[in-house]
Amino acid sequence: MAAQGTEIIAELLQQIQSLDSPEGQTAAALHSLSSLTKVSSHNRKHVAAAPGAVPLLLSLISAATPSSTHTQTLSLSILFNLSLNTNLKLSLAQTPNLITLLNSILLSSKTPHAAKLAASLLCSLAMLDKNKAPLGVAGTVEVIVEALRCSTNVSSSSPANHHLLSALAELLHFHGNCTLAVRAGVVPLLVGNLESPPEELAGSFTVLGLLARFDEGIEAIMAVDGVVSLMVDGLRKGCTVSRESAAEILIKLFEESGECLKEAALNHDEWSSLLADLSVRGSARAREKAAVLMRMMMENDLDGYLDMEGNYMD
Repeated sequence: MAAQGTEIIAELLQQIQSLDSPEGQTAAALHSLSSLTKVSSHNRKHVAAAPGAVPLLLSLISAATPSSTHTQTLSLSILFNLSLNTNLKLSLAQTPNLITLLNSILLSSKTPHAAKLAASLLCSLAMLDKNKAPLGVAGTVEVIVEALRCSTNVSSSSPANHHLLSALAELLHFHGNCTLAVRAGVVPLLVGNLESPPEELAGSFTVLGLLARFDEGIEAIMAVDGVVSLMVDGLRKGCTVSRESAAEILIKLFEESGECLKEAALNHDEWSSLLADLSVRGSARAREKAAVLMRMMMENDLDGYLDMEGNYMD
């Protein structure tokens, strides 16, 4: 069966490579190859090992025209499928011109599906720690931030935005990429969109939470006017992921500035009830963060700001 699969893959690659193949036949062969690599890690291995297969797919992506976008998206989907094999992520990321081509698609593609696939492929490659720094060096962090900026709204329904934020989140696990993202202006870009519907904010909160772990990230977050109120809003109306990240960011803000802590307690009547709700109904991680926030409130001795009913007052 394995030998038969290898023969089918070789035949499909030959059809794709043949200059005599009609465009419809090439698209059909690509579609079959996409289906084969989607369901089987062995098929992915065989395609990656086939001589010239990856460069062939790259040539189809880079040569795409408005009339051949389907060929481009199919080729991208095959490369994404290959990247699902952990042992192929490094060799794919090191393929000449691949990262440059993906970056270009994020900035210039007129096809939303192609941009989504390019972002998904970058996200998949970034899941391998060895690829995080090289992707940063290749300019991918700045490209993602610029692609987000070019959207009318970071949290809009654009098909690529979720995938862009996911790729950025993977890259930000490497400190050097956090520095690049902050310098590219990602913090005000994301904070400025935190008033969007709560179901669309998980990616933005996640990225901000990752940035807050490093000095330059939390400094940039603190520099945004009204950020404490936005984080409190995240605790109030965010989804599980947003609430976890908002709580983590608030902890970092309070560690940096007692004024941020007082602002949260004194300017938000529901602050105490929000923490109580988070500690009871939040996820395990959210409950852990709520306990830290409560401890910080106690250690900073805000008792003098309590009224007779135990609520914080000016």
